[in-house]
Amino acid sequence: MASHTRFLTVPKIFNRYKEQGLEALCDRSRRPVRYANQLPEQVEQMIVRLKKEKPHWGARKIRELLVRRLAGDARIPAKSTVHAVLDRHGMVKRGRQRRRNKAEGTARRQALAPNQLWCADFKGEFRLGNRQYCYPLTVTDQLSRFVLLCEALESTKEITAFTAFQRLFEERGLPDAIRTDNGLPFASPNGLYNLSKLSVWWLRLGIDIERIKPGHPQQNGRHERMHLTLKNETTRPPQMNSLQQQARFDAFIGEFNTERPHEALAMKCPQEVYVPSARTYKGLPEVEYPFHDKDILVTACGRICMHRKKINISTVMAGQRLGIKEIDDGIWLVSFMQYDLGYIDLEQRTLQTIDNPFGTKVLPMS
Repeated sequence: MASHTRFLTVPKIFNRYKEQGLEALCDRSRRPVRYANQLPEQVEQMIVRLKKEKPHWGARKIRELLVRRLAGDARIPAKSTVHAVLDRHGMVKRGRQRRRNKAEGTARRQALAPNQLWCADFKGEFRLGNRQYCYPLTVTDQLSRFVLLCEALESTKEITAFTAFQRLFEERGLPDAIRTDNGLPFASPNGLYNLSKLSVWWLRLGIDIERIKPGHPQQNGRHERMHLTLKNETTRPPQMNSLQQQARFDAFIGEFNTERPHEALAMKCPQEVYVPSARTYKGLPEVEYPFHDKDILVTACGRICMHRKKINISTVMAGQRLGIKEIDDGIWLVSFMQYDLGYIDLEQRTLQTIDNPFGTKVLPMS
C-alpha cells in the first residue's frame, strides 16, 4: 500500500519540479492558508481607517459604516470582532479597572530569593519492575535548587497533579510564580489561551504562570539538570512497584537537598539556602469585580448565561466567577480576576478573544 501511494504522488512531484525547479522538492508547510475565523487583512485595515475617520464612534457604528463601504463584497464581522480589532490597535478604552500583578512582557525571570520561582515538570515516564508505568512529578525552587517534590504518579491526569500540589502548598507555602512546559496538565492545547484547570487554579491562588518556549527545554535548564541526576540515580534499574520507587525518590531528595553541595551555591547544600514561603496556603480567596457591572458564574460545560442566551467561554473556566462590563452598546468586556479575556456581543453568542493576557509569561529565546 505504501509503495502504491508513493507511485501516485510521483507525477505531482515531477510536475512541480518542471514548474519550480529544485525548490519544489523541499517539504512544504502544512500551515493553512488562512484560519476559519481569521479576519481578512484588508477588512481589518478598513476598520482601523474608519475609526481614525470617526474617532468618537463605537464598534456598532463602525460596523454599520463598514457594511455600507463593503456593500456585500465581503463577510461583515460581528460587533465584538470589530471591537477586538480596535482594541488590538489601541483604539478603545477599557475603563478603570483594578490590575494587581499585571502581566507584562519580561525577559527570562531569575529568582533573587527562595520561592520567587518554582519549576515543575513530569520526568519522562518509565516502566517499573511490575510493568506498570511511573510518571514522576517534580518541583524545584529555582534559586536554591531545593527539590520540593518528586512523586511517583500513575498518570499525568490533572486530578493527581491537583492533589500533589495541594499537599506541597500546605507544606511549603505558595510561590510567586511556577514555570512549566506547554504540556498537560500544566497547559491545555484546547483551553482558552492554552490554560488548563490546574493553571487556572494557580492563578486563583495568586501564582503567576510561566511557560517555556515549545521545544526549548534548556529554558528550564536547572530543573532539567536535576532530572538527569534523578534518572541516573533512581531509575537504573527501576524498582518493582510505585511504593518502592517512591522510597527511592525520597532517599534521593534527602541526599540532594541535605548532602550534595552545588558550585552555584558556593558549595552549600540546597537546604542551607531554602526557606519555606511566607505565603501560606489558605484555600481559594474570593474573587471580586468592583469595577464591573456584574459577576457571572461559568457553568460546568464552560458557558455563561446572559439574557437567556448561552455563550461559550471554555471548560477550563468551569466553576470560576467572571466579571462582565458593557463598554459599548451591546458589547461586553469579560475578565477573569485582573486579566481581560475578550469581548462578547449577545447577537453572535461568542467570545472574541484579544491579545493573550498570559502570553507574556512565555519565555524568550535569550
